[in-house]
Amino acid sequence: MDLVKKGFVLWFTGLSGAGKSTLSARVAAHLQAAGCPVELLDGDEVRTHLSKGLGFSKEDRDTNVRRIGFVARLLARHGVVAITAAISPYKDIRDQQRAEAEAAGVGFCEVYMECPLEVLAERDVKGLYKKALAGEIEHFTGVSDPYEPPSAPDVTIRSDRDSIDDGQQRLLAALVERGLLAPALLSRDPQAVREGDAPSEA
Repeated sequence: MDLVKKGFVLWFTGLSGAGKSTLSARVAAHLQAAGCPVELLDGDEVRTHLSKGLGFSKEDRDTNVRRIGFVARLLARHGVVAITAAISPYKDIRDQQRAEAEAAGVGFCEVYMECPLEVLAERDVKGLYKKALAGEIEHFTGVSDPYEPPSAPDVTIRSDRDSIDDGQQRLLAALVERGLLAPALLSRDPQAVREGDAPSEA
């Protein structure tokens, strides 16, 4: 059974604390447990290993996003589900990543992790939003730097209302509907999928 028809890019975007890393890691773990080829490009890790030295100007943020997009496309062209989880605040550069993926024959699914600023501030155990709102942190996306929400994301997850489990199932269903994943991957038991015991239809 071909669980992944071909490699594609699953691009998470949203403000800090909106749940990008949490949900992307859950989806990656689910697909890996089912035997799918997956790589997760987390924004913090990319900053450390691939974009070290870049700052937080628009130019540097765009360069960081372009690097993530380039690596994701390379992976997807070789049959890998490339999952990216980075704030990627500017719509024009995100749209460019979609266009370049599609030009290369690579599927692209944009996931918007939406969450109100007041909820993000409440759940922020490090107090970064509070400091940013007080003017103590510069270039903080969503407060002192802009975040441009997607105008037409493929999937929107409201992390203040949707549980991680519900978000995962909605996202997997959307990927199945787009023909990027096999329906068997909707099973909540990825090990059964790997062993061929899961139903082939949702």
